[in-house]
Amino acid sequence: MNEISKYIMIIGIIVFLIGLIMQFVPIGKLPGDILIKKEHSTFYFPITTCIVISIVLSLVFYFIGKFR
Repeated sequence: MNEISKYIMIIGIIVFLIGLIMQFVPIGKLPGDILIKKEHSTFYFPITTCIVISIVLSLVFYFIGKFR
């Protein structure tokens, strides 16, 4: 199998697992997320959720790079 196909399969498995975990962990409704409701529209910007995901991914990639 090609190297690129292995990476694509690993990325697909990771995305699947993240989707499965998100079914049971209520992420996305954290304090600090911006939610504006008007009469006919809703605006939602998950700023705190983005920061938390960024910190977690930074730590994961740091440890992957550290042990490589």
